[in-house]
Amino acid sequence: MCGIVGAIAKRDIVPVLVDGLKRLEYRGYDSAGVAVLDGDKIRRVRRVGRVAEMEQAAAAEQLHGQLGIGHTRWATHGGVTEPNAHPHVSHGLIAVVHNGIIENHEEQREHLRGLGYTFESQTDTEVIAHLVHHHYQNAPDLFEAVRRAVRELTGAYAIGVIALDRPDELVCARMGCPLLIGLGEGENFIASDVSAILSATRKVIFLEEGDIGHLRRDSVVIVDKHDAVVEREVHLSDVSLASLELGPYSHFMQKEIYEQPKALSDTIEAVLDAGFAMQLFGENAEALLPKLTGVKIIACGTSYYAGLTAKYWIESIAGVQCDVEIASEYRYRNAWADPQHLVVTISQSGETLDTMEALKYAKERGHQYALSICNVRESAIPRASELVFYTRAGAEIGVASTKAFTTQLVALFTLAVTLGKVRGRVSAEQEAGYLDDLRHLPGSVQHALNLEPQIKAWADKFAAKDHALFLGRGLHYPIALEGALKLKEISYIHAEAYPAGELKHGPLALVDSAMPVVVIAPNDSLLEKVKSNMQEVRARGGELFVFADADSHFSESEGVHVIRTPRHVGVLSPVVHAIPVQILAYHAALARGTDVDKPRNLAKSVTVE
Repeated sequence: MCGIVGAIAKRDIVPVLVDGLKRLEYRGYDSAGVAVLDGDKIRRVRRVGRVAEMEQAAAAEQLHGQLGIGHTRWATHGGVTEPNAHPHVSHGLIAVVHNGIIENHEEQREHLRGLGYTFESQTDTEVIAHLVHHHYQNAPDLFEAVRRAVRELTGAYAIGVIALDRPDELVCARMGCPLLIGLGEGENFIASDVSAILSATRKVIFLEEGDIGHLRRDSVVIVDKHDAVVEREVHLSDVSLASLELGPYSHFMQKEIYEQPKALSDTIEAVLDAGFAMQLFGENAEALLPKLTGVKIIACGTSYYAGLTAKYWIESIAGVQCDVEIASEYRYRNAWADPQHLVVTISQSGETLDTMEALKYAKERGHQYALSICNVRESAIPRASELVFYTRAGAEIGVASTKAFTTQLVALFTLAVTLGKVRGRVSAEQEAGYLDDLRHLPGSVQHALNLEPQIKAWADKFAAKDHALFLGRGLHYPIALEGALKLKEISYIHAEAYPAGELKHGPLALVDSAMPVVVIAPNDSLLEKVKSNMQEVRARGGELFVFADADSHFSESEGVHVIRTPRHVGVLSPVVHAIPVQILAYHAALARGTDVDKPRNLAKSVTVE
């Protein structure tokens, strides 16, 4: 992985490939490359580092062509080196780009070595290039060679393939990793993300599992996993180019933090119009939701923390048992399943491989009903789910999730209240109160954003630290987890989070004057308990940084720093308190000079295990 773009046209497509790779930079990568058919050879330029370095090299070599493929790589098999960068070429005849992981690559490598192939890289992708080349020698039909090759692959892949002697053909295939086809006038495209081709077309086809596409300049043919020619629906993308530009902001993360009032307002709009109505979750919701006796949430990373928050809401508001599972762990244990429990998957991209595979596993175990909470329409996980709630966060470019997280919280809160209403636990008066809470939420988030100057001053202190501890209780423990994750992933400061009551069961041993302790302390029923835990920290010389509410009655003192949000917003408080920890991480990273939008070793769309 991580990003693919390809094009076949009657114009020079190198600028298209480079522009597409730049728009895929947000996904995270460590090298980039392009390969084009230029006259009588496949010409390739690859560089470790940023797309801009590869672009300069391509310009210096006067790279041109009307057929080509490009890739940004996030290292899986083999280190960050130019020989491991994509595209990979076999015998000067076949060029391949690939997202995903080929699980049987070692077996195929030995097989191909036995056929006389030599390998220049450590990647699993080079196996694909040689395998296609092998079949192309036996059947000089590029589409058929790719079809035969992918039948021998085990694992997840999205691939694009060109051949030296096929100047009018581009072949692609998808299994487990996102891939789409873009339709132009006398030209066509492939990409792992619609953002890569928006400057050329908005008409896209999302490939299904097992699809193979055959593109010419004026035609597209798709064959499914059963070798049948199929017609896939053409979609008109509503992603705007403006949403992919920085505008007045310094970083995409900063932009997306500040877009949260609008993202929340857009996501809440349908709820305010319809109330907590079952149809918000799709046309099948009225038939399915009343049958449910429990909820199982499956997610990864930040989305998992959203699920942990939702557990409190679902059990307290709806009175329904709720379990929350890490997707990558759930699918590898002998999990118990109740067919009457709703499986809820949460994924910003809708393509997270661990979550997608966990959903498949849940259905294999006997779960009948699935709800997808997702930010990308027509992505794989919603298509595999009976119910869908689309958040309306807009494009999220920064690797560290911000507005996707807070809009996921709103979606999950909506689910909790809707289930409560279905089960007769939420009265009309309570529903009106919850709607009022949602109505005021964007304004409360804007007030939290106004705290940035104070939080920035804290961040300057954090920049010199190597470790940090985050504490929260109840609904706000997952926000502590999210705060620790944000800090570690973009500033590279090691951070951990605990329920504040767990301090005395081990983590207190870490506390000293060099360990800053961040406390999420809203004015709720657990406030006095949190204050007691804070005293445990101060008694050991720890320095406290407290995010409180205006009416929490905290006072600053030596070693105790307090920032207050304007007011306590009740049950939706986790959404508001997510804002300060995002800002803290952002400014700590700036102070340390790290790459805020593209932190090292991480990718935005995680389509490998």
